[in-house]
Amino acid sequence: MSKQDLIRTIRGILATVLVIFAPALARAIPPFAQQTGQPCTACHIGAFGPQLTAFGRAFKISGYTQTGGDATTPIPLSLMLLGSYSNTNQGQGAPAANNYGANGNFAMDQISAFLGGRINDYAGAMIQVTFDGIASSFHLDNSDLRLTAPITVHDTELRLGLDINNGPTVQDPYNSSYAWGYPFVASALVPVPTAQPLLANGLIGNSVGATVYAWYDRSLYLEAGLYNTYGPSLLSWSGNSYGPGSTANPAPYLRAAYEWNWNGQSAHVGGIFLHSNINPAYAPFSSTGSMGRDSYTDYAIDGGYQYLGDGTHVVSLLGIVDHETQNLIGSFNSGAASQAGNSLNQARATVTYYYQQTYGLTAAWQRTWGSANPLLFPSEPVSGSANGKPNSNAFILEADWVPFGKADSWASPWMNLKLGIQYTLYTQFNGGTSNYDGFGRNASDNNTLYVFAWLIF
Repeated sequence: MSKQDLIRTIRGILATVLVIFAPALARAIPPFAQQTGQPCTACHIGAFGPQLTAFGRAFKISGYTQTGGDATTPIPLSLMLLGSYSNTNQGQGAPAANNYGANGNFAMDQISAFLGGRINDYAGAMIQVTFDGIASSFHLDNSDLRLTAPITVHDTELRLGLDINNGPTVQDPYNSSYAWGYPFVASALVPVPTAQPLLANGLIGNSVGATVYAWYDRSLYLEAGLYNTYGPSLLSWSGNSYGPGSTANPAPYLRAAYEWNWNGQSAHVGGIFLHSNINPAYAPFSSTGSMGRDSYTDYAIDGGYQYLGDGTHVVSLLGIVDHETQNLIGSFNSGAASQAGNSLNQARATVTYYYQQTYGLTAAWQRTWGSANPLLFPSEPVSGSANGKPNSNAFILEADWVPFGKADSWASPWMNLKLGIQYTLYTQFNGGTSNYDGFGRNASDNNTLYVFAWLIF
């Protein structure tokens, strides 16, 4: 090991130790737990976010306005730290980021500040600002602000709301969708499949959306709104980039879901629609429609089931299937795509079990498949595709320990900690299994071990 590698390793170990032992210095109280007077288990599966229970979903849809606790902190601020170690079966040949090695990296992945909670009976917010420890930069993370009020229709509650957020599904109460979906944490220092539907990440963090929603009888959830990407100055200020490009006109978004709750159990089914006309990006803060626009239309079906019981055994199942049609006229005319007409599909399924909301096991499956497009998915080392296909298939296994977050936990509700180990196994990566990139790399070379310590206080 070289001197520089040793220094990086020691720095990563110290960062992870800081995550674990920082509670001894903490004085802030997580605002939601303090505001409601409830332990983390009331809102979250496994006593740790972001996966919500029925109570947590109701709290979010109700605009973060519910009370019941001792709200004594004048500024509802929380801090979150995530430290990790990541390693792939084979190194990448070159470091994934400055000041890191080609493999076997310790890192302080992120430090986030959350400002959130009740403003008054009709308004609330959750705003997240994150320092990315890999890129050494700040950015505005998942955030939404809500205005909401209940009315009575034929002796049944109908809650109406207005939400301002920074990306499709950021405001969504169901963890089967994308912004708050599994995997909840992952390494930014390892290879990941290139192709993702636009609904999954293309407009999250770089756009502003205004949606209106209705929640009838705590069962039927309907939402509709429009999204526009930020301008270049706001992108730079918020620490984000265009991704695939800028919206040429407001992108319509529709969401519908129906939820059942009974005997400590809940289930839901739903659907999501997003249509976007995009001016392709040619730089992080620049895009143009001079050669035509790219059009993406996503149709997703999702669902989930939760068994909470008395908290001894907790089970959660989540799933989503997204079909995206693409008309990439702009990319085709500029030589960035082999043809304009494409389709992309993705399926995700997750099963989680917790014992006493403390010891958790998760198994997940993710598959992406679609049209071959050699110019869009070119052959190149590690991140490329030798056959121009986006197809990938992954299995994820995770074990977690959450020592705090229960009503009788030490320091409750001042802090919470999750320690986890995650392994991702690829049977297909960017179109292939063997030599998928055309430079001799196999899908299994990207199998990833990820060990993390995740703290919020």
